[in-house]
Amino acid sequence: MIKTFKWGEVSPEEIFARNNPTANVSGVVSEIIAEVVKSKDAALKAYAEKFDGVALSSLEVSEAEIDAAFEQADEEFIAVLKEAAANIRAFHEQQKRDGFALEKANGVIVGQKITPIEKVGLYVPGGTAAYPSTVLMNAIPAKIAGCKEIVMVTPPSKTGGVNPNVLAAAKIAGVDKIFKVGGAQAVAALAYGTESIPKVDKIVGPGNAFVAEAKKQVFGLVSIDMIAGPSEILVVADGKNEPSHIAADLLSQAEHDKNASAVLVTDDSAFAEKVSAELEKQIPELLRAEIARKSIDDNGKIIVAENLDAAIEIANEIAPEHLELCVDEPFAYLDKIKHAGSIFMGRYCPEALGDYFAGPNHTLPTSGTARFSSPLSVDDFVKKSQYVYYTKPALEKDADKVAYFANKEGLEAHAKSAKVRV
Repeated sequence: MIKTFKWGEVSPEEIFARNNPTANVSGVVSEIIAEVVKSKDAALKAYAEKFDGVALSSLEVSEAEIDAAFEQADEEFIAVLKEAAANIRAFHEQQKRDGFALEKANGVIVGQKITPIEKVGLYVPGGTAAYPSTVLMNAIPAKIAGCKEIVMVTPPSKTGGVNPNVLAAAKIAGVDKIFKVGGAQAVAALAYGTESIPKVDKIVGPGNAFVAEAKKQVFGLVSIDMIAGPSEILVVADGKNEPSHIAADLLSQAEHDKNASAVLVTDDSAFAEKVSAELEKQIPELLRAEIARKSIDDNGKIIVAENLDAAIEIANEIAPEHLELCVDEPFAYLDKIKHAGSIFMGRYCPEALGDYFAGPNHTLPTSGTARFSSPLSVDDFVKKSQYVYYTKPALEKDADKVAYFANKEGLEAHAKSAKVRV
């Protein structure tokens, strides 16, 4: 059963399951990466046999396989995928930015140019955790940014195929190449390149502990999006809500995995009891009831605050991945929210809208990192270069100042490089 507290009885650090013990996989991942660097495609095929139970003659998914998957997918699902993709495109198009140039006296120009990252690798989990939504949320912003090539990797099934819904989403999102590779070996292949898989500049997408560790180990050689922790939701709700709605929202994250955290903050203790009872009613009805039960019992919490303003303060202290404001006038509180990955406004805006359909990205900062980081966006798929242009008269005016500054730091050659020209 979910635990209920008054605020002050539990510390912010204890709210979300942020320190769950995990297996130390760094050594195993290091070995896998080294083997991929050494043996390339041969290593990937060997790992497919070892971990996925399939012998692959080719790693790349063919156009025929993609077209067949598109035909195989349910027509209604294809229609929903296309509508979701349109919503995601419309939202992320607003994030595009241009460079700038600032013209100063004596013909000096300083500026910034925006350049797309050329090659992006997208990891998509397979098996029971095959998420077409992940494909849309990662590939579409990359396309909008202007990335030249998007390379997707995803684990093969035991028959050597790939989840047809994932392939359909990839086709709709405009993924350029798809390979049947999963796990740490897939991350290594994207980071270093093999005979089949091109080396990329950035790797995005979620995965298990081995994938996360591999992303950590290749960071620096390539860029990565983030290392995401367990899923989180914090719901701020007053007593006017329907308890069954709030319970369902909490369970939408609890069903992700046993380490997920679902938290309700309310100003109504009687409402807290009703939501607790509703959770007990709904959990046994879920297909993933065992996972949800473990998540709610171990990491779920209801916190009773003095009032809604205090509830907002609690939310800011915790900096949740998903924050629901289930109140009458949510926009009255929006400016008070300082730290949250994605904010869902009002009584008719469940977090699931953001996962699949509304348009904003569902790749969000977890574990309190919303205090300093942001959802995945078009910005993650571009880089910025700055430039400076000086005329001779402009340099003559500023050379002495540059040389003076450089000499103060003891860097004589810096000073000379400015002075020698004038």
